[in-house]
Amino acid sequence: MNQYETVFILTPVLSDVQMKEAVEKFKGILTAEGAEIINEESWGLRKLAYPIQKKSTGFYQLIEFKAEPSTIAKLEVNYRRDERVIRFLTFRQDKFAAEYAAKRRNILSNKQEEKQA
Repeated sequence: MNQYETVFILTPVLSDVQMKEAVEKFKGILTAEGAEIINEESWGLRKLAYPIQKKSTGFYQLIEFKAEPSTIAKLEVNYRRDERVIRFLTFRQDKFAAEYAAKRRNILSNKQEEKQA
C-alpha cells in the first residue's frame, strides 16, 4: 500500500451540508476500496489563484490515505463525474513527504491541544 494525498476544490455555491455530503461521498469511495484514511483537513473557503468556471473562490479539502494504486483511478473518475468538484490533485507521497506530513499533523494537534487548555 502506498501513501497518497488528495486535495480537491468544491464549488463555492454549495451549502455547508452539501459540502460535507460531497466530502463524505469521496471518503466513502476510499473506504469501500479498502483505503485507510490517515488525516482529513478542511481548509475552508479560499480565493483561487485564477478564475475557474467563472468562480474566484472554492472550498478546499485535503485527505491523506493509504491505498492500492487501483483505488486512485476509481477516485479520480468520481471526481471528474461530480459537478461539485472544480479541481483536484492526487499524488503518491514518497518517504520524505510522508515524514513531513506526520510532523505537520503533530504540530497541528499540539496547537489544538494548547487552544483547548
